[in-house]
Amino acid sequence: MRLRRILLWPLSLIHGLVLYIRHGLYDHAFLKSKRPSVSTIAIGNLALGGTGKTPMLELVLRTLEGTGTLATLSRGYGRKTTSIHEVVGNDPAERSGDEPLQVKTKFPAVRVFVGADRVKAIARIQREVPGVKAVVLDDALQHRRLDASLNILLTTAQRPFCNDALFPAGGLRDLRSRAKAAQVVVVTKCTGEPNIMEQDHWRRRLALTEGQFLFFSGIAYEEPRTLQGATVQVGPLQASSALAFTGIAQPEPFVQHVRSLFGSTTHIAFADHHAFSPADLKRLADVFGSFAAGPKTLITTEKDAARLRSVIEGSPLHGLPLVVIGMRTVILNEPDRFVELIRHHVATYPAYR
Repeated sequence: MRLRRILLWPLSLIHGLVLYIRHGLYDHAFLKSKRPSVSTIAIGNLALGGTGKTPMLELVLRTLEGTGTLATLSRGYGRKTTSIHEVVGNDPAERSGDEPLQVKTKFPAVRVFVGADRVKAIARIQREVPGVKAVVLDDALQHRRLDASLNILLTTAQRPFCNDALFPAGGLRDLRSRAKAAQVVVVTKCTGEPNIMEQDHWRRRLALTEGQFLFFSGIAYEEPRTLQGATVQVGPLQASSALAFTGIAQPEPFVQHVRSLFGSTTHIAFADHHAFSPADLKRLADVFGSFAAGPKTLITTEKDAARLRSVIEGSPLHGLPLVVIGMRTVILNEPDRFVELIRHHVATYPAYR
């Protein structure tokens, strides 16, 4: 890792210079940002991925339940279309992207949109969603044309942005100084709640200002469900085997959870947002047929399930014991304060009509 940083540092310097100039043009108003009249909560990071943006978006949606009509907006990474599109429950992932489809499945009352141009997409939401109370955006911190009313920055406990470097020498896609744009910073994927001294240490490490809120979050896993969402009883787990397959960034916490449930676990990893091909499904079925004797189960994530639903019918995986384990982000320190902050922010904006 150290040698890689040294060798690639010149390229990272060029990357940083381009970002510095771009941000400077916006910071000094040579390029314009637009603040929509509706409450906009942008969830982002400085890293290339794997910080838990979609679970945090879902937490914000749960926090805002009952406040009025809600909408979400993301780029829809991995989709094969480019237009602004409202996601419906039977969309294939190729049209909407896996994460927006996952959100629509879990929150059917929420209006879910995808669109690369966040400003234009929010304008469409305001036209088409009467009484929308808030728009929650997945991955919009780098979209400087949009001036969101609340920015939530995520960084993992395992690889915080303060210890990282710009791509390609490191895993950051943006300058560390951009953390100042966030009113809320959340250290994600914590294994437990840090004590007060540890929280103060984190604040100093991340160089946060006095006005920035700092929270810590962990992962809570849900009970196994079928691909269609029905609860399923799997067990006795310790007497059976699991074949886990994932197409997500940083799958290690998920795999560790599966290993804690089953007597033995084999993991097949695909790239983040991987589009499962017929060959992939055949490979999984072949491995499942031979990897262990006795009771066994196929396990995957919600994000992967969103991509599987439209391709599994008639495939070699159809009919196999496939279950999905969902996850939730939980705030470990001062969860009530987090709820109050989010709900109070949205309450200051009238519903857009």
